[in-house]
Amino acid sequence: MKTKADTVIIGAGILGLSTAYNLTRRGVRDLVVIEQGYLAAGASGRNGGGIRQQWATEVNVRLMQQSVAICKRFAKELGVNVWFRQGGYLFLARSPLEQERLERNTALQNSCAVPTRMLSPAEALKIVPDLNLDGIVAAAYNPSDGVLFPWPFLWGYAQGAARHGAEIHTFTEVTGLEKKGGGYLVRTNRGDVECGRVIVAAGAWSPRILRFLGVELPNHPVKHEIMVTEPLKPFLRPMVSVLQSGLYFSQSMRGEVVGGITMRKEERSLDFSSTLEFLGEMAAAVCELMPRLGELKVLRQWAGPYDVTPDGNPLLGEPDGLPGLYLNCGFMGHGFMMAPIVGKLYAEWLTGGAQHELFKRCTLQRFKAGAIETEDMNIG
Repeated sequence: MKTKADTVIIGAGILGLSTAYNLTRRGVRDLVVIEQGYLAAGASGRNGGGIRQQWATEVNVRLMQQSVAICKRFAKELGVNVWFRQGGYLFLARSPLEQERLERNTALQNSCAVPTRMLSPAEALKIVPDLNLDGIVAAAYNPSDGVLFPWPFLWGYAQGAARHGAEIHTFTEVTGLEKKGGGYLVRTNRGDVECGRVIVAAGAWSPRILRFLGVELPNHPVKHEIMVTEPLKPFLRPMVSVLQSGLYFSQSMRGEVVGGITMRKEERSLDFSSTLEFLGEMAAAVCELMPRLGELKVLRQWAGPYDVTPDGNPLLGEPDGLPGLYLNCGFMGHGFMMAPIVGKLYAEWLTGGAQHELFKRCTLQRFKAGAIETEDMNIG
């Protein structure tokens, strides 16, 4: 590992790698990416792969329109097939209040040229014929949302960054971070690197990195579990999600049903072990909504961390007193789908381009100022 670099990115998840790729594309070739495990070991390799434009704020809708566009050309640009399939997202509401939220969000998304439409339960049944819609009052469906395979998404960005000169070091743990002159000294178990700029994209592990500099970040990990079943003949096009329970599931191109659910008991943990409690809640919710899946065998389940902030918005930009150190974390469970556009916008800003409003609104300083606006990052 080189001992000096222009930029060091801590964390080779999708946010770190997207930022690395876009920086190298814009001429920042003296760049080192440090990852404590293997590629896809963390949250980026442990999610459901959903990419959607159904959001509750215009800025997020616009960002995700650009992310979807990047995903559509990813295979051609990076030379890696990520199996991006635009089968849509179908959100199901069980109460009039949830229906009102979907209607409000649909109007916003339509104003941004996203083709979301409200559906009656009968219309939703035409899209997914096997649903049990007892208790469902309405649905929202956008056919241009989709799902991709997370692992090659990371590998593609990593290979692209490496082709343009970046060094990516896996199984390399950061053991210290110090200010040195006008830059920083990143200490690792494989040697130290001096650099002018550090980007902390370590997800739920980011607070540990900032503590080396005496800074406490407000984000924390929340354990989230997912399971995958034996394959079936393809029958399910969209990602299906129930607002009330947080249940979601889709079918991969190989036929497996993949999904998760919001657990009633939140566990703040970086523990990746699987639990029977999750499997029980997931099975009950899936079988209620789609009884035909009751006979399916679960092949595998796993866990990963959501990177949760108090107001549901990410942590970006430079903390006070740390010029040249940039945060790129706190994206709840949605950093994976936002990473393509966030990495691009970060690279544009750090190479002299305009600063997107996202970076102005999501600084760490907002918590000190008390100007916090809570936003529902799921569907709103």
